[in-house]
Amino acid sequence: MARARGPRYPPTGPPPPDSAQAVGFLDTLEQRTFRYFWDLTNTTNGLTPDRSAAGSFSSIAAVGFALTAYPIGVERRYVTRAAAAQRALTTLQFFWSAPQSSAATGVTGYKGFFYHFLDMSTGQRFGTVELSTIDTALLLAGVLTCQSYFTNPSDSVETTIRRLADSIYRRADWQWAANSSPADSITLGWTPENGFIPYYWKGYNEAMLIYILALGSPTHPADSTAWGAWTSTYQWGTFQGQTYLGFGPLFGHQYSHVWIDFRGIQDAYMAAHGIDYFENSRRATYAQRSYAIANPGAWLGYGDRRWGLTASDGPANTTLTLAGRSRTFHTYWARGASFTDLEDDGTIAPTAAGGSIPFAPEIALPALWAMRDKYGVNLFSTYGFLDAFNPTFTAVGQATQGRVDPQLGWFDTDYLGIDEGPMLAMAENYRTGLVWQLLRANPYVARGLCRAGFTGGWLAGRCP
Repeated sequence: MARARGPRYPPTGPPPPDSAQAVGFLDTLEQRTFRYFWDLTNTTNGLTPDRSAAGSFSSIAAVGFALTAYPIGVERRYVTRAAAAQRALTTLQFFWSAPQSSAATGVTGYKGFFYHFLDMSTGQRFGTVELSTIDTALLLAGVLTCQSYFTNPSDSVETTIRRLADSIYRRADWQWAANSSPADSITLGWTPENGFIPYYWKGYNEAMLIYILALGSPTHPADSTAWGAWTSTYQWGTFQGQTYLGFGPLFGHQYSHVWIDFRGIQDAYMAAHGIDYFENSRRATYAQRSYAIANPGAWLGYGDRRWGLTASDGPANTTLTLAGRSRTFHTYWARGASFTDLEDDGTIAPTAAGGSIPFAPEIALPALWAMRDKYGVNLFSTYGFLDAFNPTFTAVGQATQGRVDPQLGWFDTDYLGIDEGPMLAMAENYRTGLVWQLLRANPYVARGLCRAGFTGGWLAGRCP
């Protein structure tokens, strides 16, 4: 895709997005981030850890990002096509064959959905976590990516990948997941101990992907009214000079876009507001940068090249007095800034800018460059960007995870799969559009968009 030209910076500043330096930076970022999924995934069952720390359980969402990473690795020549295909096959064989039932233990899922976290070795439910509709959707998006990429009809491994991917996607019973919710909306999840979680997906957020996959199912599709019920809960407003569909953490503006190319296609809601969802995410990205520049909380380090609030790790669950001011901090937390909600403790997550590269490369790439340039190996190491950092948190000895530099602040020592994945996939979408092209060709995604009422752009002529 064409690269937007950003402002020209002085020699000491970050390079423009279309420069050779920026290309080199993206090469390094993609290669290191890919290694997270390739190096840490269990090769016997295809399960990817939630985080890099020893002893981590698997996150099925991280597996979805891993399955999306493998085609990128082939195209970038990090691994051979045969090796990537075998890894994908191992993963799909596990998820197709793993036990599914309403039992509380000894199973991986139920009704075609999967538990949020799985034991890395056995692949069975971790603790008492929920059967998660959003994490299953993220997994299925990776499954469909492999279905659309490994298309060699004469290769038995690739043929099996396509067959298993089809079976896994078709098994998910979206009608069951909407059974307990109002107006055919989809529940957040289910547990064998308590049944359906008494909340459903509403308001704009990452669940856009859920509804599109649910509507696209040829076997157990959500009702055609589900999309209208979903969009009826949206909130439209203005924040930091941007008027857009609101949601605080940037991951809600990014996750669905990892796989679905929303450029130039519109549903009824976006048509009425004169933009598409891609433009909406661009505005959300700019709003967050403007918020960091304004910095109403007076957090250290915020500015035009250090910004980005999303769900991420943080330093500690504590309140401290620093520089004469009471500050409340959190560990893992859904940080965000919008007219809908504001949750900020001074923690910046590089994935917030990284997942927005295609929307606004002219501000996202300089931000990533500046973060790496200022903090070096404290923030950018083996697998690319560590999950988060907080320049305000300088209280040595207080952090519950990560480490504290009394001058530079707190730095995470973990990488998170669900934050690594968007950076890799969106960098590749910006550069080549690879993942978008694959899913544009997938009939299930097209069907879901059509049933949601999307028209125009690349979808023209695809809907009945």
